[in-house]
Amino acid sequence: MRLRSLGVALAAAAALIALPTTHPPAAAAETPLSQGKSATASSQENAGTAAAKGVDGDTGTRWSSAATDDQWFQVDLGSTASVTQVVVDWETAYGKDYKVQISKDGSAWTDLKSVTGSDGGVDTLDVSGQGRYVRMLGVRRATQWGYSLWEFQVFGSTGGTQTACGSANAAQGRPATASSTENAGTPASAAFDGNTGTRWSSQASDPQWLQVDLGAAKDLCAVDLNWEAAYGKDFQIQASADGQSWNTLKSVTGSTGGTASYDVSGSGRYVRILGTARGTGYGYSLWEVAVHTGGTGTPPIEGGGDLGPNVIVVDPSTPNLQQKFDDVFKQQESSQFGTGRYQFLLKPGTYNGINAQIGFYTSISGLGLNPDDTQINGDVTVDAGWFNGNATQNFWRSAENLAVKPSNGTDRWAVAQAAPFRRIHVQGGLNLAPNGYGWASGGYIADSKIDGTVGPYSQQQWYTRDSSVGGWTNGVWNMTFSGVQGAPATNFDNGPYTTLDTTPVSREKPFLYLDGSTYKVFVPAKRTNARGVSWPANAGTSLPLDQFYVVKPGATATTINAALAQGLNLLFTPGVYHLDRTIDVTRADTVVLGLGLATLIPDNGVDAMHVADVDGVKLAGFLIDAGPVNSDTLLRIGDPGAGADHSADPTSMQDVFVRIGGAGPGLATNSVVVNSNNVIIDHTWLWRADHGSGVGWDTNRADYGLRVNGDDVLATGLFVEHFNKYDVYWSGERGRTIFFQNEKAYDAPNAAAITHDGIVGYAAYKVADSVTAHEAWGLGSYCNYTSDPSIVQAHGFQVPTTAGIKMHDLLVISLGGKGQYAHVVNSTGAATSGTDTVPSKVTSFP
Repeated sequence: MRLRSLGVALAAAAALIALPTTHPPAAAAETPLSQGKSATASSQENAGTAAAKGVDGDTGTRWSSAATDDQWFQVDLGSTASVTQVVVDWETAYGKDYKVQISKDGSAWTDLKSVTGSDGGVDTLDVSGQGRYVRMLGVRRATQWGYSLWEFQVFGSTGGTQTACGSANAAQGRPATASSTENAGTPASAAFDGNTGTRWSSQASDPQWLQVDLGAAKDLCAVDLNWEAAYGKDFQIQASADGQSWNTLKSVTGSTGGTASYDVSGSGRYVRILGTARGTGYGYSLWEVAVHTGGTGTPPIEGGGDLGPNVIVVDPSTPNLQQKFDDVFKQQESSQFGTGRYQFLLKPGTYNGINAQIGFYTSISGLGLNPDDTQINGDVTVDAGWFNGNATQNFWRSAENLAVKPSNGTDRWAVAQAAPFRRIHVQGGLNLAPNGYGWASGGYIADSKIDGTVGPYSQQQWYTRDSSVGGWTNGVWNMTFSGVQGAPATNFDNGPYTTLDTTPVSREKPFLYLDGSTYKVFVPAKRTNARGVSWPANAGTSLPLDQFYVVKPGATATTINAALAQGLNLLFTPGVYHLDRTIDVTRADTVVLGLGLATLIPDNGVDAMHVADVDGVKLAGFLIDAGPVNSDTLLRIGDPGAGADHSADPTSMQDVFVRIGGAGPGLATNSVVVNSNNVIIDHTWLWRADHGSGVGWDTNRADYGLRVNGDDVLATGLFVEHFNKYDVYWSGERGRTIFFQNEKAYDAPNAAAITHDGIVGYAAYKVADSVTAHEAWGLGSYCNYTSDPSIVQAHGFQVPTTAGIKMHDLLVISLGGKGQYAHVVNSTGAATSGTDTVPSKVTSFP
């Protein structure tokens, strides 16, 4: 049995000991079927240990996982094969107990070999089975680290099922990029235009590369190169699923240029020529590159296509347009826990006399690049007639990217949580209260322009970001603004307002739009110290829909993961999606966008989604609903122990909501865990249900809402309610929160059930004792202990008392006297008392 670089004996020095850079190759008599094929894994330790490294034929590179037992490594052989041997070449972090499994579809697995008591090194396993996918399923690690493989080699035969290599050039006319160009007349695209009179040429230095995007993953069988006089002497032909992690298909040394064809075996969406040594004093220059494909494996998943049955696309001439809105609203008005999901998409134009009433799980969006491209002379309405004028349960709906000129001068948007109002131009006033001014508990506005006055009236709390308002009438408890032109001044000492002049870091939510008749997704750029709306300047990037797998009801997690492995983004159309495995987002800058509150339900205790510790992933517009078997973490952003700096291109989650219970029993230990640094959490509602089906102290048990382990994480518009322990537990350094709304769990059976460390009640917002810097503004926690109104919670907020901790404008409230708070933060702040629902405040702590 081997030890990892003296780590057991010299634990204090382990971090200083470099891993070996070379490794003896595992003995093998033939080229593995797995070499250069597409590989995926449950996790990766860091960007340098991606799954592709485990099948690249290089014993100096490796795949390594996160440090937990339940991990897997999988290779797609490209077509069905008869597998006779698997060679597992372990690095020092090896699997003590593991299984080698095979599958025809990547979903149903058969054990080929169960290994117990491995001592690492090279395990050569004789097996017998047929399938396209082979994986190592870790059961128990031998060390404190994860699993780490130099190479995972699969041997056997394809049984003659591989077809002849196609003669067509799959690269012709496809998008191309390069490390450099000699001048404007020699662009990358010239090597893929089918014209041998045009060429790409690079700058005169090593290394250089030329890359083409085939549009979808292909089985690759040959690459033809037609060099100009400035040729590459030494170069590699490589393939990638995502344009980042590369498999070398062919290494060429001593080339003399001219025209040559190279047989290759592998798969990928992206192909590149990586030059390492030039044959002349000039750069690299290619007249043409041709890529040939073949194989009988499962065809690649295509991007683009129609938007499915639950997206309703309309224009001003659509017949019976009002009836379409009315029919959906009739179905969805009171369907709080139903399965209907709908998205209205309005093509640019002017819509007269429309009243679009928006019910549960219904979204309305304009399809212009700017809000004013889609003009409604009428109303977009949310009211609370279904609940006798009480708007506190008007959840899960949205409006986005359009202009409204209200019929009576004021639009009504009387919502509660998880009902974003984004990128809207209201050409008049905005009323946030229901007809009759009943109770309301919202809410969120961003990137919007309200020409008239906003009237919250009965709204308990609200957060508005990077917008402009013509006025703001009032507030009840907690009205917080950042980057809002026209916002009222801070008056939290004796009023409800907390106002920041700018928002430190923000990035607006991606959205679907029409460029002529072509669907695209616009991904807005990051802004710093923003104030006011982002449009019409619209800094950002447009992605064509064919770069998205358009997910429709019935799609499986296996197919979704395969699409991600091909390098596609995800567009979830409205629907409810059951997941039998975790969705793994591993590519930087991946966009995962939902329409119509698309809902993900993890089955059998799997986590719903994991995001790797990579730059710039954008998660937006979907709901995760816990299943009846406990999941550890419904959404995890970043692998455990993540430490990379993502400040230039942060990952963001926007309008991503979590529900545990309500629609039925649900269980999850953690709702959202953020391990990556620099993440932007922009408007989320993490809700352990207090009403509906499957609700009870243990029936929908959920200990933690949000856990933040990463540094420099920013939350803007954080709504977290009713968790069994801490609603928010923040361990990362330099975290910031602008606006927080919370209710403690109504159903705590008694004080003993929530007493810990001699403290009655878990704080709504806990900053770990180890944290030295943290800042937050506009935070409120309310208690409504209906099961035991005698509970006196010690405090709403618990933070270290050090110079780097700065808490601004905090309040706690007893709702009708059902339970009380002894203090606001730590042991500071007056106790709540009585039944009058009067806040107890602290304007600055410490």
